[in-house]
Amino acid sequence: MLAGIAVPGAAAQPGISEILSRVSEEASVFQQNMPKAVTQETLQQRTLLPPTRFLPRLGSVAAAPSGPRLLTREIVSEYSVGSLRDSDSHDLVEFRQVVSVDGRAVQSAEVARHALSLGMQSPDDRLRKRMLEDFAKHGLVDIATDYGLILLAFTKRGLENIETSLAGEARMGVDPVVVLAWKQNSAAGGELEFHGRQATHRALEGTLWVRRADGLPLRVQAWAEYLDRGRHTIRDEATVEYSLSAHGFLAPASVVHRHVVDRHVITENMYRYEPFKLFSADAAIKFTEIPDTPPVKK
Repeated sequence: MLAGIAVPGAAAQPGISEILSRVSEEASVFQQNMPKAVTQETLQQRTLLPPTRFLPRLGSVAAAPSGPRLLTREIVSEYSVGSLRDSDSHDLVEFRQVVSVDGRAVQSAEVARHALSLGMQSPDDRLRKRMLEDFAKHGLVDIATDYGLILLAFTKRGLENIETSLAGEARMGVDPVVVLAWKQNSAAGGELEFHGRQATHRALEGTLWVRRADGLPLRVQAWAEYLDRGRHTIRDEATVEYSLSAHGFLAPASVVHRHVVDRHVITENMYRYEPFKLFSADAAIKFTEIPDTPPVKK
């Protein structure tokens, strides 16, 4: 909890209803524009793998275990957002197509974008699961999805499932911010995890950071914690940074996700996003580029 963080000399703090009204406006604009956009996502994953055993030399009594291994991977994907075709809720979900793995090309960006367009016509979660299985095929583990869309938790409909309270003030760079604590009342709209053939939604809680000057949401922190079958404490936590795109709507700039087991970080996923581009609705996915602004003559 961030209560007690204060900005000396700050003006009177805005009320929760005023803050949430402003945030829900931005979340609504986000919801309308993200399905029209595509970008390139770079994922750097650092995973702590269990020790391995090496083969003993002739005459050795037993194989000696090595220490934990740190595996680092980099996956570049084409990334977009859409709703499942037959979904009653029309909730937005993330779609990805891998372009390169550790610098090695897997497919062209054009082919990946076409696959994205097909994926967004899928009637259910099966194709999205196959996309995540494609990540696993490249050696990635502990992948959670849809964190980049966490701002949607603060639409008017999303706020019906959330409890909020003021948690204090802080700074992000030079900007004073107001911090709210939030908690979902149900798993609807929460974190989605795939384990084998099962998909699990988990309710989230966290903090929301909004710029004091205009109420613009800049950061959302979210986490979920539970006990697994082996009585281990599992915690997934993420920090999502948002910035205004060149097209005037908020878009994710970065996501840092950590998978923690019994208070030890096992996996860290660091996503970063190139500037979002708008595309038309046809299968070719044509982009609408922002023209360069001519320099101002002095």
